[in-house]
Amino acid sequence: MNIPRLLAGTIAVLSLVTFPAVAGLTDGMTEGPVTLKSAGPLAFAPEGILFVADTKAAAVVAIATGDVKAGAVKPLKVEGIAQKIAALLGTAPDQILINDMAVNPASRNVYLSVSRGRGPDAVPVIIRVKNGGELEAVNLEKVKSSRAELPNAPADAVVGEGRRQSNPRTESITDIAFLEDRVLVAGLSNEEFASTLLDIRFPFTKVEGGTSVEIYHGSHGKFETRAPVRTFVPLIVGNEPSVLAAYTCTPLVQFPIRELKPGAKIKGKTVAELGNRNRPLDMISYQKDGKQYLLLANSSRGIMKISTEKIVAIEGITEPVPNTKGLGYETIEAWKGIDQLDRLDDKTAMVLARGEGDALTLESRDLP
Repeated sequence: MNIPRLLAGTIAVLSLVTFPAVAGLTDGMTEGPVTLKSAGPLAFAPEGILFVADTKAAAVVAIATGDVKAGAVKPLKVEGIAQKIAALLGTAPDQILINDMAVNPASRNVYLSVSRGRGPDAVPVIIRVKNGGELEAVNLEKVKSSRAELPNAPADAVVGEGRRQSNPRTESITDIAFLEDRVLVAGLSNEEFASTLLDIRFPFTKVEGGTSVEIYHGSHGKFETRAPVRTFVPLIVGNEPSVLAAYTCTPLVQFPIRELKPGAKIKGKTVAELGNRNRPLDMISYQKDGKQYLLLANSSRGIMKISTEKIVAIEGITEPVPNTKGLGYETIEAWKGIDQLDRLDDKTAMVLARGEGDALTLESRDLP
C-alpha cells in the first residue's frame, strides 16, 4: 500500500499519492541475515522499504530492499505463477502457497510472500517479479532490517478438535499498511477484547500495546470483539484520518486513527453490511473521474466497487440486518477469481487471479 497524503474534498483516499522523500527510514536498522518464521501480509514504505508480517513470530520486519530504480508502468501478465515459483524454488506447484502481494512504488516491481511447503515446517520466501515478468527469490542473507515484536500475541498452539482445530497465532497479524510515519497492524491479541489495531511508529523503537476494537455486526445482530479485521485501507473521512476495515460476513467499519492508543477500547462505525457467508480477501482505494472508490475482493461475492462519498453522512448500523445495508456496491463481473490486488499506479491495478483449475495468473488491469 502506497504512502498517502491528505487530498482536498469531503473524502480523500490516502493511498493515491506518490511517496515523498523521507529521511532516516533506515535509522536503527542493522545489516545481516533476516530470519523469518513465516511470511504473511506485505506493505511498502518509501525508498523500497518492505514490511513483512511474520505471523508465526508475531512480528513485523522492515527490510531495505535497495529496489529503488524507477520502472515504467507497462502491461504485465505471468500465467501459471505458482508453477514458475515452484520451478524457481525446486519444488512441486502444490507445495507453493502465495500469501500476499504488494507493488513497490519506487520500482513498480511486484513482491509476493510465499510458503514453500504446506505444513508447520513450510519455509517462508519473498519473491520479486520484475517489470518484464522475471522471477527471483529476494536474498535476505545480508540486508538492512529492523523488527517490531507485537505485545500480547495469542499463543502459538493448536486449539480445538477435528475440523475446528486452529492456531490463534496465525491471526496475530491479518493485514498491515504504512501511513506517513507509522505501520498500522490488524490482528488478534491474547486479551479479552481480542480484535486489535496497532499504531507502530517507524523507524521502529518502542512497540506499545494495541487498541482493542469492537464492532456491531449486523448480519449476526450483535456487538463483537473477537472477530479479526481481514483487510483494511487508510482513508480520510471528512477531515478524519481513518482505517476502513472489512470483516468476515461482511461488515465494513470505520475507525478514526486518532483513537488508536495503547490499551484503549473503541467502537467502530459500521458503514456497510455487504452480505453474509463471505470472506473479504484484499482491498485497495483509488480515484477515477473525480470520485473515490474501494475495490474489495471477496471469497464468494467477486469484486465489489464501492463509492466512498457517503461515508461521512451515513448513520452507523446498530440493528440486525437480514442481507445488505449502508454503502452500496457494484460487482465487477469481468474481474473474477481475484485473490490479491494492489495499485500499480493511478490507473492500473496488479491482481493475482485464479482461473480454470485454480491456476493463478499475475497480471496488470485497468482500474474499473
